[in-house]
This record gives sequence, C-alpha cells and structure tokens, in this order.
Amino acid sequence: MKEILDAIQSQDSTAADFAALSIPESYRAITVHKDETEMFAGLATRDKDPRKSLHLDEVPVPELGPGEALVAVMASSVNYNSVWTSIFEPLSTFGFLERYGKVSELTKRHDLPYHVIGSDLAGVVLRTGPGVNAWNPGDEVVAHCLSVELESSDGHNDTMLDPEQRIWGFETNFGGLAEIALVKSNQLMPKPKHLSWEEAAAPGLVNSTAYRQLVSRNGAGMKQGDNVLIWGASGGLGSYATQFALAGGANPICVVSSPEKADICQAMGAEAVIDRNAEGYRFWKDETTQDPKEWKRFGKRIREFTGGEDIDIVFEHPGRETFGASVYVTRKGGTITTCASTSGYMHEYDNRYLWMSLKRIIGSHFANYREAWEANRLIAKGKIHPTLSKVYSLEETGQAAHDVHRNVHQGKVGVLALAPREGLGVRDQELREKHIDAINRFRNV
Repeated sequence: MKEILDAIQSQDSTAADFAALSIPESYRAITVHKDETEMFAGLATRDKDPRKSLHLDEVPVPELGPGEALVAVMASSVNYNSVWTSIFEPLSTFGFLERYGKVSELTKRHDLPYHVIGSDLAGVVLRTGPGVNAWNPGDEVVAHCLSVELESSDGHNDTMLDPEQRIWGFETNFGGLAEIALVKSNQLMPKPKHLSWEEAAAPGLVNSTAYRQLVSRNGAGMKQGDNVLIWGASGGLGSYATQFALAGGANPICVVSSPEKADICQAMGAEAVIDRNAEGYRFWKDETTQDPKEWKRFGKRIREFTGGEDIDIVFEHPGRETFGASVYVTRKGGTITTCASTSGYMHEYDNRYLWMSLKRIIGSHFANYREAWEANRLIAKGKIHPTLSKVYSLEETGQAAHDVHRNVHQGKVGVLALAPREGLGVRDQELREKHIDAINRFRNV
C-alpha cells in the first residue's frame, strides 16, 4: 500500500507508473460478518450500535472482471445505507449478496461471509478490466453507487429501471469504506479538482439522489419559483436539496430539528426555516393515530413564508413520521417525491387530499449515470458544494456510523482511507479559494 500511496502523492507519476504498480494480495476494509446478523435481535432500532457490528478486517483483493476497475480509495463517507447495513435493518445485506451471486459465474465473488460496505469514494484508478476504454490507471476519480448489468431492454431508457440495478457497497460487495474498491467502469466520474479527497468523496450518493429526486425530469422537475418543502434540510440529503433549490431559483422551506441546523440552512442562503422541535409539531397522537390539526398548523406556518402559497414540491425522506403532513400541505396538482423512509417504511396519509387535489407521489431511488454525472459536474464547477462536517479515520468508521444513526451529525460525515490526513488532493487552488467559505460551511459550525 505504501508504494500505491507514494505514487498517488507524487506529482511526477504517470499512467505507466500506476500500471506498473503491483496490486497487494489484501487490503483493509470495513465489514459486517454474516455470522453476526442476529447480534441485535430483540433490540429497538435506536439501541442497535454500529460500533459493535462494523469491523476493520484485512480481506483479499477481489478478481477484476470485464468492464470493471480497481480503485485505490483515498477517502469515503458514511451514508444511511451504511447504518442500515450495520444494524441489519430492514434486512441483512447478505441476502442481497446471495442473490447477486447467482447472476453469473463472475458475480459469485460477491457472495462471501463478510460484506465490505460503503457507497462513496474518491481515489485513483489502479487497474481496469477488459473492455474499459474511458479510464486508465492514475486517473483521479469519484464513484457513484449505481451498479447495473444492462442485459435487459428495461434499463436502456433509464438505467435505474434495469432489473439488475443495485446499490454498490450495499447490495454488492467490495464497497468504498476500504483501501481498495471494486467498481464498474460506468460508475466512475472525474474527481472535482478544487476539492480534497475527503471533500470529493462526500457528495456522491446524496448529491446524485437529491438531483434526481428534485431536479431531474425523472423526479419532481423543479423549476424557478417553486416552493419546495425540504425535510432534514441540513442533513446529508437535505443539504444538497437546499442548494439545488437555491441554485435553481426555487424557494426552499427548510425543516430542521435544532437552532444549530437552522443556522446552517440560513448560512446556505435559505430564508424560510422551520425548527419543528422548537415549534412543537407532533404529527402523531400515538403510534397508530395521526393528528390532522397538526398538519393544518404546519400548513399555516408554511404559508407565512410563501406569501400564502402552498407547497409545489415536497422533498420527502423521513417517511412514516412526516408523510401524512407532506401529502396534506402540498398544493393542488403538486408533487411529493420520496426516496427513503428513515423513520419507518409503512407510510400513512389521507388519500382524499391526494386524489381530490390531483397530487402526485413519485418514488425516486438514487440516480442514473447521466444524472449522477450532471450532479458531479455541478460540484466540479463550484455551483454546488460538499457539506462535509466531520472526518474520521477508517478505524473510527463505527463511531461515524453511530453518529449518523443517532442524528448527531450535520451534513455528511467523511472517512479517510488511504489518505494520511485531511486536505490532500487539491489540484485547482484558484477555484478552491473562490469557494472556500462555502466548502467549509459545515465545518465551521
């Protein structure tokens, strides 16, 4: 690994130099173990601790197949799917690996008694398999997390519709929370030159997800002037949705859970911010009964920010806790886009407010390659900025996942892999200086 790191840090290394590097037989990786999937049985979700289930193991380097690349990972980040993996909810990810292992002789590699997790990376290409022409050893890259086979016609209009669509590092093995990762070549994108490794690794999954859900025609198709309700507006997903709304001329109404998170939204440029805890919204009377009076109070509060207008688009991801309110406050003909359910998957809402007011619910899941590329392009141009708040070492990944699980983090939480310290990898200092305050916005709170 030292030779690989030395080559990456040298300004004189060429593609030939990287191609000549020997690939080690093993590497360090964050894993969960198949024989521990029942370790949290009987515990409430909140009490399941990723620090107990995530391991730092030495694992063999996987075989490189056609259309694939081995990448030296300089930095990664923690997404909520890493939390789900670590607490074995809603399902153990080993079921995903078993199913993927049955697709072909090559995919059998993924069905192992351990799962290398992680769905983000920034790093350097080490090797490419047969059929890879667009990328070469030595290329500095980030990876999006869509893994597809594209042998069915269903995926050729929108690759998210491929029957074999999976999320890398969650539904496949050899993810990004490691020193080396295995990806398909069509997951790779150019690393933004003005960002450090850890900053470049942070946007990936959440930035692309927010782009499709809010901006793309496959999602809400946001336009100028739209009133956009954004739940968790300072968090991993919401912080990018807030930036897209502001950059696209929309009017974000940001919902947060603390004064500190409200301050972050205002620092991004949002004027309408609702601290739901401070204002005491309780959308559920008990475990089984919602409170429509609270929906109405919430809608009235929103109209105070919009000049009496209702919401055009709701950016939904909490799920059960908020979904009834989201459907209610959306304007007639408006859109609720949903990409996750961090508070529960069984959503309940009053369908009268949907069907009689011609509202739409759109399911949105990650992004296709083009959407991910466009989202990364906006990062590279300094139009959208990483929302990195804190960086951990690979050894501390369990704590990083614990922080995300308990929602004590802001924005995105980064993890250093091969990078020996923060701040490395910047290639365009001029562009960086132009946007340095925005790049550090979440680091300064």
